Amino acid sequence: MATEKPEHPLPLTPRDLARLVKAYDPYCDEQLVVKAYNFAQQAHHGQFRASGEPFFTHPLAVAEIATTLKLDQTSIVTALLHDVVEDCNISLQEIEQEFGAEVAKLVDGVTKLSNIKIKRDQTAALAQAENFRKLVLATSQDLRVLLVKLCDRMHNMRTLGFLPKEHKRKKISLETKEIFAPLAERLGMQRVHDDLMLHAFKNLHPDAYDAIERRKKLLFEKKEDTVGTVVSALNDLLGKAGYKSQVTGREKSTPSIWKKMKNKNLPFEQLSDIIAFRILVETTPQCYQVLGLIHSTFPVVPGRFKDYISTPKPNNYQSLHTSVIGPNKNTIEIQIRTYEMHRTAEMGIAAHWEYKQGRGVADQKTFRWLRELLDILDHSTTPEEFLEHTKLEMYQDQVFCFTPKGEIIALPHGATPVDFAYAVHTDVGNRCVGAKINGRIVPLRVAISNGDQIEIITSKNHSPSPAWERFVITGKAKACVKKYIAEKQRTQYTELGRNLIQMAFKGAKLPASEANVKVLTEHFHLKDQEELQARVGMGRITPPQLASVIQTHIGDKKETKEEKATASPEDFKLKQVTKTDGGLSIQGLVPGLAIHYAKCCHPLPGERIVGIIVTGKGVRIHTFDCPNLQQFSASPDRWIDVQWSDDVIAKKGEAFFISRLKLLMENTKAMFASITGVIAAENANISNLKIIRRTESFFEMLVDVEVKSYVQLSQIMAILRSLEHVISIERA
Repeated sequence: MATEKPEHPLPLTPRDLARLVKAYDPYCDEQLVVKAYNFAQQAHHGQFRASGEPFFTHPLAVAEIATTLKLDQTSIVTALLHDVVEDCNISLQEIEQEFGAEVAKLVDGVTKLSNIKIKRDQTAALAQAENFRKLVLATSQDLRVLLVKLCDRMHNMRTLGFLPKEHKRKKISLETKEIFAPLAERLGMQRVHDDLMLHAFKNLHPDAYDAIERRKKLLFEKKEDTVGTVVSALNDLLGKAGYKSQVTGREKSTPSIWKKMKNKNLPFEQLSDIIAFRILVETTPQCYQVLGLIHSTFPVVPGRFKDYISTPKPNNYQSLHTSVIGPNKNTIEIQIRTYEMHRTAEMGIAAHWEYKQGRGVADQKTFRWLRELLDILDHSTTPEEFLEHTKLEMYQDQVFCFTPKGEIIALPHGATPVDFAYAVHTDVGNRCVGAKINGRIVPLRVAISNGDQIEIITSKNHSPSPAWERFVITGKAKACVKKYIAEKQRTQYTELGRNLIQMAFKGAKLPASEANVKVLTEHFHLKDQEELQARVGMGRITPPQLASVIQTHIGDKKETKEEKATASPEDFKLKQVTKTDGGLSIQGLVPGLAIHYAKCCHPLPGERIVGIIVTGKGVRIHTFDCPNLQQFSASPDRWIDVQWSDDVIAKKGEAFFISRLKLLMENTKAMFASITGVIAAENANISNLKIIRRTESFFEMLVDVEVKSYVQLSQIMAILRSLEHVISIERA
């Protein structure tokens, strides 16, 4: 016989909850809170949690946590109702009818975020990234969606121990550590961040958690008198100076101790700042006055002072941090802030009412980081890429730098002027050509330091360089550069694909009409002609595949009058000349195509060449006798018959090409002078030189020479062969 679940008295009555809200919001509609309480309790009737408690204890606990953060009435009602749509088959229309459109919208936003899970397989990773994308979008519409979700996550983490499966506890904890805790920190909600991190750490590293907790307990018992002594000494010092202050000593959180032990590679016993002291005063000037008093009383630990009052953190955190040698000759960390700063530090955005004033969150200066997440979302091509770049934004410590007008920009340690440019605005980043730090022109890859003033030099005709991707570190900069490169490549692939499709139709003696191309698009199950062109250009659909489909599905079909009318010579005429990045022309390629010169043979204008289609990269140009062409002998569809244009060979081009020479010479004093003299006299340049072997009699070396054509290289080699000290010379 089935047994009934035991009775569990609820911690709060409807009136109790309403009074908690009324205590900080005198305009609260108590009847609405009571109505939501009763509605949710009835909806969840008969449902139970893993702990055996009625399920309603969860939304009630979430609502209670929300009251400790002093969230508004609508958020409290949303907290009570956040699971009824997903778990109780109650529609959003019913919620809107009973509680209004605003509550229904928030409930909908929180409901959509209920299944964010981190998994290691690709499909689940995509789902998790997509859900995180939804979280950022929902938060940008109304910050209260995230606030309620954080309260929900806090209660889930506090009761996580009731889940029987360890791997589920670890997955939820990992997600909390990597997503929700950093978001809470960015909102300035330190209390919420610490709570989430503590429970996540407890589940992810249970042995380390237990060990540190035991050591903290022993240490705190031993130092209890020490803590009291320091607090008493600071109170006496401030009292005699006439300050109305509050001094407290607190132990650092277990996760932060663990992080410091790992970062500094120190055992627990060697950490000097397990206990920190906080001084609260009434005004900002008093913060600096108290700092001066402490520094004049106790020896200061060099390099440990930070001023977050004049330069607040992006989440609006303000405080003075310093370390001194305290009364007991131990290093102590002290934080100095006003009562209002402390309230903001603990509760963040929840300490203020800006999120209820009808202003879009993304337009508020306080939430610049959220605007940056939205920028990353706009410039990321996939949800996974968005999640990766967002984590870059949320996890790195910061440096603070200034625009020429004095605006503060916070960036991760190691950020470059390009990261700074994108932080100012996407257009500034895209057009960046140079930078000045403190008035001096610097390379774009140099790291920014605290307090630097940075001026970005821009040009309307400039675009992002693919090389930037190797040194930028902010999520926004990486996303913007990647998006630009992807768009440029897609344009090249589309152009190549268009011409290859036209060549395929030309080979079948058929027009590349819109109707005929549509047959190809439908056969390969693609959405439009542009996607077909891109896939052909990338090599995912090969010319033989195109020819087969054209012959099978189009070749036997008679051309209609409409197709004859719409087909034009341009539909199947291949443009024969393509300008490369170096300004040279190559016959047989298509405009806009990505061209790469093979480093194995270093092709030069004037010698016979062949093109090889490389999937996803365009065409690579080889010399006709390059030994590496042997590996493509089984893929004739990838070969393109190309040659240098006659006018290029005649003019010798405008670009320099690298060619590598292998020389064997007698070991004489004048050897290097004679070689460099010949190369310079022929208007060429040595870009690199490597000695392979050296004996008393001979030198063997590799020389990279910058030349404009095969003719110029041949002339240089002929002159070098004529030197009496050169035994042999050949292209390497």
